[in-house]
Amino acid sequence: MSSPPLTTTSYAVLGLLGVREWSTYELTKQMDRSLGRFWPRAVSKLYEEPKKLVAHGLAKARTDRTGLRSRTVYAITPRGRRELRAWLAAPGQGPVLESEQLLKVFFAEQGSTEDLRRTLAAAAEWARTRSAASFEVGAAYARGEGAFPERLQVLQLTSRFLTDFYALVGEWAAWADEVVSSWPDDPHLASPDLEVVAETVRRAAAAATVSDMARDQSSPA
Repeated sequence: MSSPPLTTTSYAVLGLLGVREWSTYELTKQMDRSLGRFWPRAVSKLYEEPKKLVAHGLAKARTDRTGLRSRTVYAITPRGRRELRAWLAAPGQGPVLESEQLLKVFFAEQGSTEDLRRTLAAAAEWARTRSAASFEVGAAYARGEGAFPERLQVLQLTSRFLTDFYALVGEWAAWADEVVSSWPDDPHLASPDLEVVAETVRRAAAAATVSDMARDQSSPA
């Protein structure tokens, strides 16, 4: 019987095992603390993935005992490190945005403006809460108390993305609330601001130009 195929979540767990060995409980805590911010599905698959990695020969498991209690500890194998390096060598897929709040904004004309503003307020609060948590993590590293300080050179990259993303959501929510603050209670009766539409087009064009320039600069001559 063949082993289940590896998924991105499989490689997320393998990456953690590449940092150090973990028990299942420790993996749960670490995933929630780190990967949960940008790969939350990994937490729900926790109990399946380490066993899958063992079945593929990419990890090994051992049983530790402390008194009457036992726990399973997983560690990466040499084959697992080779597989992890091969996965890291591929560029990967871009972000997939999933937001119930944005979905509600998309269909807002079928509700009320008050409903819409509550959703925008919730989005702003989400951004504030996440930003505060991001600040606490960053402050801990600044004090020399962050986990795995030897990984800070790569952690700074993901932290910057998340920090900027939370700020983007907060700024967008504030902007959107200002736009709709003068709307009538029925969003159907609101008029579009054509200057906002034009500005959005300009922003998209500018971003596309920057992306093209970055791609050209990275391409071999």
